Amino acid sequence: MISRLREKYRADVVPALMKELGLTNRLSAPKVAKVVVNMGIGIVEKNVFEKRVNDLAAITGQKPIVTLAKKSISNFKLRAGMTIGAKATLRGDRMYEFLDRLIGAALPRIRDFRGLSPHSFDGRGSYSLGIREIEIFPEIDPNTSGGAHGLDITVVTTTTNDHAARRLLALIGMPFAGK
Repeated sequence: MISRLREKYRADVVPALMKELGLTNRLSAPKVAKVVVNMGIGIVEKNVFEKRVNDLAAITGQKPIVTLAKKSISNFKLRAGMTIGAKATLRGDRMYEFLDRLIGAALPRIRDFRGLSPHSFDGRGSYSLGIREIEIFPEIDPNTSGGAHGLDITVVTTTTNDHAARRLLALIGMPFAGK
Protein backbone atom coordinates (compact mmCIF):
# COMPACT_ATOMS: atom_id res chain seq x y z
CA MET A 1 0.00 0.00 0.00
CA ILE A 2 1.40 3.39 -1.01
CA SER A 3 1.44 6.03 1.72
CA ARG A 4 -0.66 9.14 1.34
CA LEU A 5 2.34 11.47 1.27
CA ARG A 6 4.16 9.41 -1.37
CA GLU A 7 1.06 9.53 -3.58
CA LYS A 8 0.85 13.30 -3.08
CA TYR A 9 4.52 13.58 -4.07
CA ARG A 10 4.00 11.61 -7.28
CA ALA A 11 0.74 13.25 -8.32
CA ASP A 12 1.12 16.89 -7.23
CA VAL A 13 4.64 17.76 -6.09
CA VAL A 14 6.68 16.36 -9.01
CA PRO A 15 4.72 18.21 -11.74
CA ALA A 16 4.84 21.45 -9.73
CA LEU A 17 8.60 21.12 -9.15
CA MET A 18 9.24 20.33 -12.81
CA LYS A 19 7.37 23.48 -13.83
CA GLU A 20 9.01 25.73 -11.21
CA LEU A 21 12.56 24.46 -11.67
CA GLY A 22 12.35 24.05 -15.46
CA LEU A 23 13.01 20.31 -15.46
CA THR A 24 12.11 18.05 -18.37
CA ASN A 25 12.55 14.62 -16.77
CA ARG A 26 10.44 13.40 -13.83
CA LEU A 27 13.40 11.49 -12.42
CA SER A 28 15.47 14.67 -12.12
CA ALA A 29 12.96 16.23 -9.71
CA PRO A 30 14.23 16.53 -6.13
CA LYS A 31 12.91 14.00 -3.64
CA VAL A 32 13.34 13.12 0.01
CA ALA A 33 16.14 10.54 0.28
CA LYS A 34 16.00 9.77 4.02
CA VAL A 35 14.97 11.09 7.39
CA VAL A 36 17.32 10.70 10.37
CA VAL A 37 15.75 10.92 13.84
CA ASN A 38 18.32 11.36 16.61
CA MET A 39 17.75 11.44 20.36
CA GLY A 40 20.58 12.47 22.65
CA ILE A 41 19.75 10.81 25.96
CA GLY A 42 22.89 11.39 28.00
CA ILE A 43 24.02 9.52 31.09
CA VAL A 44 20.90 8.12 32.75
CA GLU A 45 19.87 4.94 34.51
CA LYS A 46 19.45 1.86 32.36
CA ASN A 47 15.67 1.62 32.74
CA VAL A 48 15.22 5.31 31.79
CA PHE A 49 17.50 4.81 28.78
CA GLU A 50 15.49 1.77 27.63
CA LYS A 51 12.21 3.69 28.06
CA ARG A 52 13.48 6.54 25.86
CA VAL A 53 14.77 4.12 23.22
CA ASN A 54 11.34 2.45 23.23
CA ASP A 55 9.71 5.88 22.80
CA LEU A 56 11.93 6.54 19.78
CA ALA A 57 11.01 3.12 18.38
CA ALA A 58 7.31 3.93 18.80
CA ILE A 59 7.71 7.28 17.03
CA THR A 60 9.74 5.99 14.08
CA GLY A 61 8.24 2.52 13.65
CA GLN A 62 11.60 0.76 13.68
CA LYS A 63 14.21 -0.24 16.23
CA PRO A 64 16.77 2.57 16.71
CA ILE A 65 20.53 2.16 16.84
CA VAL A 66 22.12 2.92 20.21
CA THR A 67 24.94 5.47 19.91
CA LEU A 68 28.07 5.28 22.05
CA ALA A 69 30.45 7.95 23.35
CA LYS A 70 33.60 8.22 21.25
CA LYS A 71 35.77 9.97 23.84
CA SER A 72 36.07 10.06 27.61
CA ILE A 73 35.27 13.43 29.21
CA SER A 74 35.93 13.48 32.95
CA ASN A 75 33.97 16.70 33.64
CA PHE A 76 30.81 15.02 32.33
CA LYS A 77 31.63 11.67 34.01
CA LEU A 78 31.60 10.16 30.53
CA ARG A 79 33.73 7.24 29.43
CA ALA A 80 34.33 6.07 25.88
CA GLY A 81 31.86 3.34 24.94
CA MET A 82 29.03 4.45 27.25
CA THR A 83 25.55 4.59 25.72
CA ILE A 84 24.49 8.23 25.32
CA GLY A 85 21.83 8.30 22.59
CA ALA A 86 19.84 6.56 19.89
CA LYS A 87 19.07 7.23 16.25
CA ALA A 88 16.92 5.80 13.48
CA THR A 89 17.38 6.30 9.74
CA LEU A 90 14.10 6.06 7.84
CA ARG A 91 13.78 5.36 4.14
CA GLY A 92 10.94 4.36 1.82
CA ASP A 93 7.44 3.86 3.17
CA ARG A 94 8.45 4.32 6.84
CA MET A 95 9.99 7.67 5.93
CA TYR A 96 6.84 8.90 4.19
CA GLU A 97 4.61 7.63 7.03
CA PHE A 98 6.81 9.40 9.60
CA LEU A 99 6.78 12.67 7.63
CA ASP A 100 3.01 12.43 7.24
CA ARG A 101 2.55 11.98 11.01
CA LEU A 102 5.08 14.76 11.74
CA ILE A 103 3.39 17.28 9.43
CA GLY A 104 -0.22 16.27 10.05
CA ALA A 105 -0.33 15.27 13.71
CA ALA A 106 2.77 16.24 15.68
CA LEU A 107 3.68 19.77 14.57
CA PRO A 108 0.13 21.16 15.00
CA ARG A 109 0.22 19.96 18.64
CA ILE A 110 3.13 22.26 19.52
CA ARG A 111 2.00 25.07 21.79
CA ASP A 112 2.17 28.54 20.15
CA PHE A 113 3.40 27.04 16.89
CA ARG A 114 4.04 29.69 14.24
CA GLY A 115 5.77 27.55 11.66
CA LEU A 116 9.20 26.04 11.11
CA SER A 117 12.21 28.21 10.43
CA PRO A 118 12.91 28.43 6.70
CA HIS A 119 16.59 29.11 7.46
CA SER A 120 17.56 25.70 8.90
CA PHE A 121 18.97 24.34 5.65
CA ASP A 122 22.63 23.30 5.62
CA GLY A 123 23.60 24.60 2.17
CA ARG A 124 23.42 21.13 0.59
CA GLY A 125 19.66 20.57 0.54
CA SER A 126 19.18 19.00 3.98
CA TYR A 127 16.79 20.44 6.55
CA SER A 128 17.14 20.00 10.32
CA LEU A 129 14.71 20.75 13.11
CA GLY A 130 14.60 20.11 16.81
CA ILE A 131 11.62 18.97 18.83
CA ARG A 132 11.79 19.93 22.51
CA GLU A 133 9.20 17.47 23.81
CA ILE A 134 8.35 14.17 22.19
CA GLU A 135 4.92 14.17 23.83
CA ILE A 136 3.61 15.96 20.72
CA PHE A 137 3.65 12.63 18.88
CA PRO A 138 0.39 10.71 19.26
CA GLU A 139 2.27 7.44 19.95
CA ILE A 140 3.70 8.76 23.23
CA ASP A 141 1.64 8.66 26.42
CA PRO A 142 2.63 11.71 28.52
CA ASN A 143 1.72 9.89 31.74
CA THR A 144 4.17 7.02 31.20
CA SER A 145 6.90 8.98 29.42
CA GLY A 146 10.26 9.02 31.16
CA GLY A 147 10.33 12.81 31.56
CA ALA A 148 10.51 15.62 29.06
CA HIS A 149 13.16 15.09 26.40
CA GLY A 150 13.55 16.06 22.79
CA LEU A 151 14.90 14.84 19.50
CA ASP A 152 16.50 16.10 16.32
CA ILE A 153 15.08 15.40 12.87
CA THR A 154 17.09 15.80 9.66
CA VAL A 155 15.38 15.54 6.28
CA VAL A 156 17.90 14.74 3.54
CA THR A 157 16.92 15.50 -0.06
CA THR A 158 18.51 14.50 -3.37
CA THR A 159 19.18 18.10 -4.39
CA THR A 160 22.21 20.20 -3.46
CA ASN A 161 20.27 23.43 -3.79
CA ASP A 162 18.54 24.87 -0.72
CA HIS A 163 15.93 26.69 -2.81
CA ALA A 164 14.82 23.45 -4.52
CA ALA A 165 14.81 21.60 -1.20
CA ARG A 166 12.71 24.34 0.43
CA ARG A 167 10.18 24.21 -2.43
CA LEU A 168 10.06 20.40 -2.21
CA LEU A 169 9.34 20.42 1.52
CA ALA A 170 6.86 23.29 1.22
CA LEU A 171 4.92 21.46 -1.51
CA ILE A 172 4.90 18.29 0.59
CA GLY A 173 3.28 20.30 3.37
CA MET A 174 6.03 21.41 5.78
CA PRO A 175 4.62 24.45 7.56
CA PHE A 176 7.37 27.04 7.17
CA ALA A 177 7.00 30.38 8.94
CA GLY A 178 6.36 33.46 6.82
CA LYS A 179 9.31 35.69 6.05
